[in-house]
Amino acid sequence: MDQPVDITQDVVAQPLTVPVEAYISPEYARAEKEKLWMKVWQVAGRLEDLPNVGDYITYEIADQSILIVRTEPETVKAFYNVCMHRGRRLVDKAPGAKMACGHATQFRCGFHGWRWNTKGENVFVMEKGEWQGALTDENLHLRDVKSGTWGGWVWVNLDPDAAPLMDYLEPMAGMLAPYQLENMRYRWRRWLIADCNWKVAMEAFCEIYHLPATHPEFMVFGSYNSWSRAQGIHSNIGYHAPKGLEESKGKLRLGAGADPRQATAEMQRYTWEHANTNTTQTLVEAAERLVHELPEGTPPAEVSRHWLASARAVDEARGVFWPVVDPEHTGKAGTAWQIFPNFQIGHAVNNALCYNARPYGNDPDKCIFEAAVYELYPPDGAPKTEWIFTPPEDPAWRSVLPQDFANMTAVQQGMKAAAFPGTKPNPLQEVAVTNLHKNLAKYMGTGAPKPLD
Repeated sequence: MDQPVDITQDVVAQPLTVPVEAYISPEYARAEKEKLWMKVWQVAGRLEDLPNVGDYITYEIADQSILIVRTEPETVKAFYNVCMHRGRRLVDKAPGAKMACGHATQFRCGFHGWRWNTKGENVFVMEKGEWQGALTDENLHLRDVKSGTWGGWVWVNLDPDAAPLMDYLEPMAGMLAPYQLENMRYRWRRWLIADCNWKVAMEAFCEIYHLPATHPEFMVFGSYNSWSRAQGIHSNIGYHAPKGLEESKGKLRLGAGADPRQATAEMQRYTWEHANTNTTQTLVEAAERLVHELPEGTPPAEVSRHWLASARAVDEARGVFWPVVDPEHTGKAGTAWQIFPNFQIGHAVNNALCYNARPYGNDPDKCIFEAAVYELYPPDGAPKTEWIFTPPEDPAWRSVLPQDFANMTAVQQGMKAAAFPGTKPNPLQEVAVTNLHKNLAKYMGTGAPKPLD
């Protein structure tokens, strides 16, 4: 792994600075509802949460609640979660829950008992005749929310005139299509209320530049020089790697050192035990077999190929089939994509790590933060999971993610310093940060990055 690494990019980005308004201003936070969240496509749930007709979940953004229902075996629809009589929320979530979920053949308002079927059609109004015919199928129907599916997720957009979902998601959708993310299922999913703005939370994970200082324990396993590229309104990040080790430009990364067999095993075991992300038990066990299956001095590229081929074969024997992705494509796809404005997909051929953050009311200093790990499983072999509220100090987060949570809180506090003029993202490795704000400014009309003097 001591071969030279090419760290050049096609375009050297201009150094920029981002003003703090978008992170700390109460006025900016209030304006986001109408200018941003009512206009963009956003992940609202996962199709596996809706396996049967009549299954439903809710999604909340700002002060809006959306009811998402499987209406047919192959159809999922979204409606505003509100009774058309007096405006009561139609479906309630339990106190402290992230969302409501369940199964229904009809939705009954708890105020006056009006009812709707799963397609949003009203089926009962008490004393309906007293409206003298003014209640029609049209004005009683639950109000639709534009929705679509991609990658196994349900996406919603509160703007009825929004561009189609697939147009919005490119070029990410095309680049990640070979990974077949729709076939993955939750390994675990957790959420918390973080003491930072939602943008601070997303930016904590949209670059690799922070790894040596925030997660120094990983540096023993190799260097992590990274790139970051704008991809329209989205962005992606990845590692540089020596020629012949293109797979190490993705999530399934070979450990460095005098003996890559041993280093890979140590890195996989550490990741499994201290983060429980970006690997699987099959990959860990295959890495631990390397010292027994390959002789000392085996070239790194051969170690990488053997490790992945061995893990793939073990998974296939238990009914888990990884998609085949060309190494050159792996290098271009990188390690993660940031989908504007608030979703990140950290992809690999057999697992994924995803983050989502959104406002907590109108408070610029708090956000709802979600993290989920996905994996390929045998048919009917996925574990049963649910969203678990997990405070940042909870040991269930292991030891790695809490390091990021500490940064998030400290950044939010520090940005309020009277002497802090604005952030200065790395023009090569933190392009995802400036690209987020370039596109936010198009919606918000303020806060665009400026050249750094």
